[in-house]
This record gives sequence, structure tokens and C-alpha cells, in this order.
Amino acid sequence: MDESFTELTDGQLLAVIGAALDALTDDRLRLPTDAEQLTNLRVALRLDARLQAWQQQLAARIEATEAAWREYRTSTTTWLTDAAQLTPREARRLVKAGQGLAQFEIVGAAAATGAVLPSQAEAITSVLADLPREFDQATIRQGQEMMVGFAASHDAAALRRLTAHLVEVLAPDTADMLEAARLERQERAARARRHLEFVGDGHGNVHIRGSLPVADAEPFIRIIDAYAAADKRASLETRDPLAELVTPTMRRADALITMINRHSQQALAPANGGDRPRIVITLSYDKLAKTATDGAPLAGHLVGSNEPMPAGVLRRLLCDADVLPVVLGGRSEILDVGRTQRLVTAPIRAALELRDGGCVFPGCDKPPQDCHAHHITPWWAGGLTALSNLVLVCAHHHGIIEPSHDPTADRWQIQLPADRPAHIIPPRRADPTQQPRIHARFLTPIRA
Repeated sequence: MDESFTELTDGQLLAVIGAALDALTDDRLRLPTDAEQLTNLRVALRLDARLQAWQQQLAARIEATEAAWREYRTSTTTWLTDAAQLTPREARRLVKAGQGLAQFEIVGAAAATGAVLPSQAEAITSVLADLPREFDQATIRQGQEMMVGFAASHDAAALRRLTAHLVEVLAPDTADMLEAARLERQERAARARRHLEFVGDGHGNVHIRGSLPVADAEPFIRIIDAYAAADKRASLETRDPLAELVTPTMRRADALITMINRHSQQALAPANGGDRPRIVITLSYDKLAKTATDGAPLAGHLVGSNEPMPAGVLRRLLCDADVLPVVLGGRSEILDVGRTQRLVTAPIRAALELRDGGCVFPGCDKPPQDCHAHHITPWWAGGLTALSNLVLVCAHHHGIIEPSHDPTADRWQIQLPADRPAHIIPPRRADPTQQPRIHARFLTPIRA
């Protein structure tokens, strides 16, 4: 190590790295050979791996010492979503990766030198965490050394499949018994980790991410494959030179769509949010009529995700759609959706989803269907069931902002100024100035 760096603080060293990157990416003329370019890329990947390992370990240290809580009265994950604009998923992964490097020191040291890439390190720590609990520390250290060695010839996906092999090598005499116990633990953990989420990429796609235990996933796979096998293209279509080339993975996607459409047509799903499941598109009536009749190049937006809908898709949906009128004013404010009642009606619910687009609490990404309709002034305190007194909040944040009967309580609050989005007011314990916050989705509104 250059001794001139040893006296610098971490912040100063990061500034040096930033200055080096500025010089590396400026417009100076460089004429590297092909071999030099390949070498530079390989070296850059290892440098990036080292820096990511340092970031991960710092995030884990912040989590362990509760630094974000002391400074901002929030978790490390929440602070990262606000300060670094990471998604909650990215923030949690950063912290978890750092915790894995801290738990397995040999892997952490290898990551710090760039000997293993970040994805490899995550794979290795997941394998090590899944080893039998009967193994002592010496055996675990041996396992770490072996896995770091495997990283020289195995990518992250291959490393994740080495658990059974590692058990056989570390405990050959009891491998069968230990492996059986490990599989039982693995099944319980898989069930605890089951999840399904939908993430829009802003380019017309929704990415479906999830995890199911193997035994539960297998029937789903077989059903999808059955729909895919039944959806064979007619021979006449295949003769068209301009016909779309449908890959096996595309056929599976089509199978899922077919299964969902049949489910919807038969109205098998239960009600959610006071209404049966439906998609809602916001569009002025004049635009709706124009798009439906003459194919004008206009688009609407899906309520909740704010994803734009092209005219062709709108016309297809209008072939079999319910129309729920929502009257909009000049600034797109909602003027009328129905008679005020104590309970939130389906039209009011639709208007809330259109206006709020999901939980209004800053940093929360819960979609409208996962939210409650919250009375800002409670019903018991004389509050009306009207749009001016309602906002969408997820179950977690509903518990945070629901007013108590004690007017002096230091709690999170919601204000709804006229013609403006919901303002979240933090308690004095979190922000002595009680500066109002609004959700990021309201900073870049989507025009109807």
C-alpha cells in the first residue's frame, strides 16, 4: 500500500477514488490495444468487486451499530432508500451481503481483495449458512477456504449448487444423515421465504419475481406447461414470413396470460379493496372516444403503476370493459365520484387509486390494491367519507399515522392541502422542525 494513503481518512480516500475515476473517464485520447482493453476490463471488474465489498461491509456495520437510527431515527434500509435512492430490495440486499461477509471472515477477506466477485460472495455465504449446525468453527473455516478456491472456476450459479458436495467432503461418514437434516431445514426456510412481486421497469414491462418451495412450484410449472402445449400456432400462421418467432419462454408467458384471462372470465377471484379485481385506466372521455373510434395516437395510464397504455391496447381492452366515469377538472382534480357514505364505496375507492397511485407515505412502494382507505380526520371525530378526507396507506403505515384519542401525542400525521398531494408530517422526535414530506411519485406527475 502506498504510505501516502495510510494517513488519510475514509472520506479522503473516497475522494481520491473519485478523482481517479474523473481522470479515467475524461476525453483524453487513448489508443489501447485489444489485449490492453481486455486486461483493463478484467482489472476494473476486480476493483469494482473490492469497492462493493467495502460498501457492503460498511452497510452491515451501520446496521449493527444502529448509526442510521441515532442520526435519523430510521432503519438502515429506510435511510438508504431516502438518501441513496435505492429500492427497499436493493437496500436490504446490500445490508445482507455485508452481514454475510462479516460472518464468514475468510470470504470477506477474499472479497476485499477482489478474489471473488460480489455475486460469487453472496452465493458462497448462502451455501455456508446452509451447512449443518453440527459443524464446528474449524470445519466451517475449512468450508470457507474450499468455497473461495471453487470461485476460481465456478460462477455464482454453480457455487450455489455445491452445498451437498461440500457436506460430503467435510463430513464423509455422516454425510447422508446430515444431508437429510439439511433438506428438512431447507424446505422450512423455503416456505418462510416464499414471495411474489410485480415490478414495472418503466419500459412497458412488468417483471414477475418470486420464490416457491419446490413441491408447491411443481404443480404451477406443470399447469403453465400444459397451457403452453395447448397453445400451438396454426400451420397457416407459421407459413407467414412475417409471423412472430415464438420461443419456449415466450410460449410460457402466453400460457400464463391465457390462464389469467380464463380466471377473470369466470370471475373466480374474491373481491379486493371493496371491488372485484379489475384494471382501471384514466383517460378523458373525449380522448377515450377518439382513441376507440379513429385510432388516434393517444394513450391512457393504468391506475396504480402509472404505466402508459398505447391506443392499440386501449381499443383491445374496450372490447370487453366496464366503464366507470370519474369527472376530472381542469387540473385533473377529481370533482365527483358518488354520494358520501360512512364506508368507502367502489367509485370512491377507484378515485382514491387514481389520485394517490398507492401508499402516500414517502419511500413506500405498496400498490393501491394493498392499501387501506384512511380517514385523515377519523369518522369518530366527525370526519367525512369524502375524497378531501381520505388517502391510501398500506397496513404498516396505517398503524403509524392513525390518530389516537390523545391530541397531544407525538405521532406521524397526514395533511391533504387543496389541489396538492398528501403531506406527511413527521413527529418531533424524528424531526424537530416537522418538515412536511411528499411521496416521490407526486414530484413527477403523469398527465392523463
